[in-house]
Amino acid sequence: MKIFKLVALAALALTLSACSAAASGQAEPTSIPTVTAPDIIVAQGRLEPNRYADIALNASGLVSEVLVKEGDHVTAGQVIATLKSDQAQTLEEAQASASKELTSAFQDLRDAQYSLDNFDVPNDFADMTPQQAVDMTLQNLNAARDAYEPYKYLSPNTNSTGRNFKKQLDDAWAKYRRAIQWMQLQSNVDNAQARVDQAQKDSNALQDPNFALDTAGIRAALANAEVRAPFAGMVTKLGLKVGEYAAAGQAVVTIADLSSWVVKTTDLTEIDVVNVKEGEPATVTLDAIPGVKFKGNVLSVGQNYSKNQGDIVYEVTVLLTDQNPAMRWGMTSAVTFVK
Repeated sequence: MKIFKLVALAALALTLSACSAAASGQAEPTSIPTVTAPDIIVAQGRLEPNRYADIALNASGLVSEVLVKEGDHVTAGQVIATLKSDQAQTLEEAQASASKELTSAFQDLRDAQYSLDNFDVPNDFADMTPQQAVDMTLQNLNAARDAYEPYKYLSPNTNSTGRNFKKQLDDAWAKYRRAIQWMQLQSNVDNAQARVDQAQKDSNALQDPNFALDTAGIRAALANAEVRAPFAGMVTKLGLKVGEYAAAGQAVVTIADLSSWVVKTTDLTEIDVVNVKEGEPATVTLDAIPGVKFKGNVLSVGQNYSKNQGDIVYEVTVLLTDQNPAMRWGMTSAVTFVK
């Protein structure tokens, strides 16, 4: 029995040795590298046109015409509505007033320049500006007053020193008045030139055949009997009706350029905003258009903050480079930024 056990144990040892050898002959398994997902930031946002304007009236009056309706496309400078008011003027009336003002402004400038050119500048003011002459003569005047102060109660007939200081004071006053006169004439020219510049700017804006955006404000202020589109777009809101009274300062029309869209975040926290930079790419998904990803770039990162459910949040604007006809103002969205 002992011999059998030894043989059996030897056989078992040989079997284990063979298994071990077979196992040692196999290749070691290749390790799988760890894949790290990129850090992302996701914020909620709202879709809105990249450019829109809420137009307010610059005059009060009765609405006499409404020439468009909500949903209409308008061109830059197109009349949307007109008012009837004694204090308001149409574009044509504003152009006539601006031409008259420009003519009057040029006349005032010519008169002011003529007076300045005929002013005899004293030799003491050579190489000076009017302001420098005033400063210099005022300093001399104060010095002459101080010098005369101890003698002003003495009789000039019995005190030659006081008499000399009084003469110096009179001369200082005369030169000071002359410098003031020169500065006033120069000021008249400067004011007249400023009036000409403004009148020319107003006239150019009112005569602008292209109704450019940078001249729209002047047209709206001066031709205030008309509501005009500041740029091409769609009338998305219209609060004017014929026969109703409309008050100045009240926003009555919204024009939106729907050819370009942005998303503005509503809940991007202070922890995440520091990792968002202008110009970086972003991906936007709209709740109303599921399954579609829209590309964009960070247009701006807000510097001011607001509070959202106790969190400090910042507004980041993403300019979309993709478009979709189904896009509508105010749609909710998710914005994904990659750190």
